[in-house]
Amino acid sequence: MEVKSRHHLRSDEITAIREAVADHLGVDIDGDTFEFVEFVDAGYELVLVDGDPAVFYVDDDEPFLTVRGANDFDPEAGVVTVDAGAISFVSDGADVMRPGIVEADPEIREGELVVVAEETHGKVLAVGRALVDGDEMAGDSGKVVDSIHHVGDDLYEFSV
Repeated sequence: MEVKSRHHLRSDEITAIREAVADHLGVDIDGDTFEFVEFVDAGYELVLVDGDPAVFYVDDDEPFLTVRGANDFDPEAGVVTVDAGAISFVSDGADVMRPGIVEADPEIREGELVVVAEETHGKVLAVGRALVDGDEMAGDSGKVVDSIHHVGDDLYEFSV
């Protein structure tokens, strides 16, 4: 991924990011430096918090935690939990299917971004977009989360 531009964010931009992530995931992003990174060939922009890729923008202007950011800041809301059988699929970028879900935040609404975590250790494996409300996620069949970003992809591997 080729970096097009990189600059420090103003305090009002940092406040907007922190508030949006806190509202959606119940997380306070604590950091000393926030840098905005724009790429030449990627469909998202990135925010480095203290040099780590913690926040990204997908399709719209809504900031959301990256997989690494979610593992650093431990979201309290917007979480879909999958069983051990789903880990390898989700980690490889597969969409999340109903049979693999053991729990989903009932406050999740269709179309929202969510984090996908594994049940044993709570580690976040992916970020995706909910295709149904949280209380409709568990079940026998069907796709319920479109994967957007996962462990091992270019965004996850990005370093400064």
